[in-house]
Amino acid sequence: MEKAKVYFTDFRTRLDVSQGVKLQNLCKLAGMNKINFDGKFVAIKLHFGELGNFAYLRPNYVKAVADLVKEYGGKPFLTDCNTLYPGSRKKAVDHLLNADIDGFNYMTTGCHNIIADGLKGTDDIAVPVPNGELCREAYIGRALYDADIIIVLSHFKGHELAGFGGAVKNLGMGGGSRAGKMQQHNEGKPMVNPDLCRSCRKCAKECGSDAISYDTGKAVIDQSLCKGCGRCIGACAFDAIYTAFDSVSEVLGRKMAEYSAAIAAGKPVFYINMIMDVSPDCDCHGENDAPILPNLGMLASFDAVALDQACADLCLKADPLPNSQLTDHLEQDGWHHHHDPFKDVHPNTSWRECLKHAEKIGYGTRDYDLIRMK
Repeated sequence: MEKAKVYFTDFRTRLDVSQGVKLQNLCKLAGMNKINFDGKFVAIKLHFGELGNFAYLRPNYVKAVADLVKEYGGKPFLTDCNTLYPGSRKKAVDHLLNADIDGFNYMTTGCHNIIADGLKGTDDIAVPVPNGELCREAYIGRALYDADIIIVLSHFKGHELAGFGGAVKNLGMGGGSRAGKMQQHNEGKPMVNPDLCRSCRKCAKECGSDAISYDTGKAVIDQSLCKGCGRCIGACAFDAIYTAFDSVSEVLGRKMAEYSAAIAAGKPVFYINMIMDVSPDCDCHGENDAPILPNLGMLASFDAVALDQACADLCLKADPLPNSQLTDHLEQDGWHHHHDPFKDVHPNTSWRECLKHAEKIGYGTRDYDLIRMK
């Protein structure tokens, strides 16, 4: 497979050019106008951000992309699927209210919001996975399947199970219905180190399965109830919860790659990543810790694998921000330095496996040319 083209620009602007215009210029340079949008339904797949989380992408960036779609004759709508765990996005009525509160509505973005897998996360369709090894079928939100074109607009940040969340995770995990998310998460269950547990009960508040109890004074996870979603790992501030098997993150990454490939098959898909407000954990949390890395820029490509690899490479070269979870770890006595900001935040993760598998099944390539736009 030949090198993919990934287009990049930083957040510097002139006095007469807004960030939104700069993002539109990047999309044009990357060839988004080569897609035939005329009269087509265009799903802009993004993450509305859990209530209380402030790290999600600002609606202003979404409007810039939506306006460009309209300029090309498309009919954009914003979409995401419901979550596996409790919170403000588990069912469509709450999910839509969450989106509205966080600033995603017709007045701010010029788009209507459609929850892709329906009221309770059950409006899905099983589609074949091209070259799938772990998943023969993927259960995806019906609205994503019905869309003629998909634009994947992602906040690039850390993640407690995947290592980082970028284009592949946004589409693959985010596009899965409740059944799809269950299929991706079912490889392994987290465990608790009682010596590190401080009985703060934050993990239990985040658990979507009522699987965590404190009968012994320390957190205990009932493996028969646990869905393996990993929310408790991100909720624990003391590193007391960990994945029991080294393969959990790797298998999750491979399944996300297969789901993303399945959703993207047979239709035009354009990917945009924003490396900004790089929180250590997913935007699915009702809070966000301080950024671990500086705001590095916007990137766009028709290849999700190359795009995520380029973002990761930029992050690997960046200096950690002080007073962050990343620097807290690096300053610990005896810390094993991975020279990888995502593994140094969540050592049990393995983000490379996702991209390697995506390349293996023909979804994209990790080999890219980075084309910079001033």
